[in-house]
Amino acid sequence: MTLKGLRYLTGRVGRPGLRRVGRLLREVPALFVALPFLALAGFTLYAAFTPTASVNRGEVGPFTLENLKLAWTSADFPRLYLNTALFTFGLLLLQLFTVITAGFALAQLSGVGRDWAFHAVLIQLFLPPSALILPNFLTLKALGLTDTLTGLALPYLASATGAFLLRQGFRQIPRELVEAAVLDGASPWQIMVRVLLPLVRPHLAAFSLVSLVYHWNEFLWPLVVLQSPEKRVLSLGFASFARSAESGMEWGLIAAGALLVGVPMLLAFALFQRAFVESFARSGLKG
Repeated sequence: MTLKGLRYLTGRVGRPGLRRVGRLLREVPALFVALPFLALAGFTLYAAFTPTASVNRGEVGPFTLENLKLAWTSADFPRLYLNTALFTFGLLLLQLFTVITAGFALAQLSGVGRDWAFHAVLIQLFLPPSALILPNFLTLKALGLTDTLTGLALPYLASATGAFLLRQGFRQIPRELVEAAVLDGASPWQIMVRVLLPLVRPHLAAFSLVSLVYHWNEFLWPLVVLQSPEKRVLSLGFASFARSAESGMEWGLIAAGALLVGVPMLLAFALFQRAFVESFARSGLKG
């Protein structure tokens, strides 16, 4: 294409059109990265609502809900859901208290050791969870908390990720708001709850979603701590269910079980996706 033709095309498309084309080209690599995951999700949906015989033959069989019904009756999903909800949501409530207070202290309270405490929190982010499994298990064993949901949640009560995220959110709030509250006679607790906390709701939503998804799907730590079948969470229950179904090549049954496990978190992410993305995008702008 000649230079004159390029100028003509640019004038016809206009700057808004060029910006849209540029955004589209930037999203192409992300689309290629997402294709394997989209293919896996598509196969799971296909297998979950297709008779297993048709799946094994590679056919698009008639739509059916039998796989979901059979998966629901093959494992004790009501108890698994209850244990998982008690673990994840109960832990989240305690985590919100610890990360809010820690983030507020690291961002707003003055003190000689504040920066050192923040650096200690950052160091914890570099520790892989698998490296802490043995010392955490020995601690729970000494406390007599193995094979309990309380012991399962105990190592996660303080979250370095949550403290860092809330600290960044509190630091983005104008200092004038805090000074005005101090002049009005507000205590540090009142400043945190009434002035600052409503302004970091996107950060709280993002942390809540990360915590729920991570602990909802966690497998290794529950496998170490829990031994009783009645204490199992969804990840352990589904693993046991999938092993028995895999021996019979019941791919539709496995896909239906995976759907029962994953749908609640998919819905949560769909509802809070905007807050999740915005809070992490803002967390590195200041502070």
